[in-house]
Amino acid sequence: MYNNSRYWRKYIVLISLFSSLFLAQCSKSDVLSNSNLNNRSVGASANELLSASSYQSINMQIHYMPGFAPDPASLNSLVNFLNALINKPGGINISQTQIAASGKTILTLSEINEIEKNNRTVFTTGTTIGIYLLFTDGKYTDNSAVGLAYRNTSIAIFGKTVEDNSGGLNQVTRTKLETTIEEHEFGHILGLVDIGSAMQVNHKDPNSNHCNNAACLMYFSTNVMGGIGISGPVLPLDANCRNDLHANGGK
Repeated sequence: MYNNSRYWRKYIVLISLFSSLFLAQCSKSDVLSNSNLNNRSVGASANELLSASSYQSINMQIHYMPGFAPDPASLNSLVNFLNALINKPGGINISQTQIAASGKTILTLSEINEIEKNNRTVFTTGTTIGIYLLFTDGKYTDNSAVGLAYRNTSIAIFGKTVEDNSGGLNQVTRTKLETTIEEHEFGHILGLVDIGSAMQVNHKDPNSNHCNNAACLMYFSTNVMGGIGISGPVLPLDANCRNDLHANGGK
């Protein structure tokens, strides 16, 4: 989660525990009668995403609200990022669809859950694990938050907040901001730090589920507007985070 307080960075895991009645299957009519594969806490599907033991491929459903389609370069970087970490011989399949505007300036977690419940159609089934990525037109209740991993396979990107904090004078580019957000939040659903992918050595920030290395993508300050450098590339995962993912079934 991208925000300007350590409280909210720690809260990323706690908020994931609030679940709706949304259950994972291929059609909405089956939602309440089948297993709860996509309605678990952040990090609960880390091994399923990293390894090929349960699922051979990923179907990523992207929904965006009018005016907030994802940056193509950032999505390309995200796919490359994931392919370097996960064992999915069937690959990553992405679909993108515009959905209705929220009509709200501020969105709560409950409202984000409801948007997913009413629109998501791609779920974990067979040998394919489903991921849901939502780009909203509203900000989060903590209006400094730019991204949120809120379930085991669910991420929200707050498009209006991205728009307000990128592309201007003395601001990071939209591509770099979006890429950093997407990769950081995916890091959380892959189990970093210590929320599904066990640490091989202790490298956890004492105040949050982030890495203690300032040169790592999962460092807490990459959650802070202004903590993302205007120049230079997107921060990579450091060796400790990579080792955690490898030990949990990743490359």
